[in-house]
Amino acid sequence: MAFDERLLNGMSVLCAVVDTGSFAGAGEALDMSQPGVSRAIARLEARLGVRLFDRTTRSVNLTDEGRRLYAQVMPLLSGLEEAASSAKQGRSVVRGRLRVNMDPFFSRITLAPRLGVFLQKHPELELELVTRDKLGDLVAEGFDLAVRFGEPQPSSLIARKLLETRILTVAAPAYLKRHGRPGTPTDLAKGEHICIQYRDPETGRPFEWEFHRGRKKLPVATRGPLTVNDVGTMHSVCAAGYGIAQVMAFGVEPLLTSGKLVDLFPDWPDERFPLYALYPSRQYVPAKTRAFLDFVAALHD
Repeated sequence: MAFDERLLNGMSVLCAVVDTGSFAGAGEALDMSQPGVSRAIARLEARLGVRLFDRTTRSVNLTDEGRRLYAQVMPLLSGLEEAASSAKQGRSVVRGRLRVNMDPFFSRITLAPRLGVFLQKHPELELELVTRDKLGDLVAEGFDLAVRFGEPQPSSLIARKLLETRILTVAAPAYLKRHGRPGTPTDLAKGEHICIQYRDPETGRPFEWEFHRGRKKLPVATRGPLTVNDVGTMHSVCAAGYGIAQVMAFGVEPLLTSGKLVDLFPDWPDERFPLYALYPSRQYVPAKTRAFLDFVAALHD
């Protein structure tokens, strides 16, 4: 026998009749007419092939089969009500399991040091944080959301911009002492400087270097013998004096403040790189997802 909506409705009417003691009482509890209750019970009896109630003009009593069915069904219906209530609360209560696909560099530099505060604020939440370079298939792999740098590729996912960070072109004082400081961005294309390339994990190609000033965009073809795909490695190699790198201002502030890196072109300050959250649907976003999104967006305030 297939379990469908009509069968579930019939079971609900059965329980209401037993709980209220009459067809009239069940009708009031369920906002149904008494004939409607009678028809629902008759359809259920026909579906099951058994009589559930002995009816007289004065009383309604369960048959043996009706008592057995009620004893089995009542806990199940209560469980369904509790499950529905729990799911509804998930819209407003931060709890349950949240699985997040996270950019490794953002996770290590900014998220991890403050994650304890977030989890302490939401003790009913279980967070699984998976850091990796590529987004992959968010839905198929069971992620609730992803947090990634860069403009998202066209897809059915909802994209919410969380923050933007400036792009800086930097070098260490030791490098500038050996090679001199480039006067303009176009000097980097002349082959006199070593430019560290960073490979985009999504496309597999090195990022192209650009310089922005207001509405002006200046692309510069750079080259160098070293290509990396890890931001931390790029920072370390650059700070050690090997070459020039284009980096996000996010994460290098301490190196700039300490003088270990120098911003080479402060007069080209307007290139930005975004951080996005990606998630499957705009409708009925769970409270746990909304809380995490708000937490991440506030990290760089």
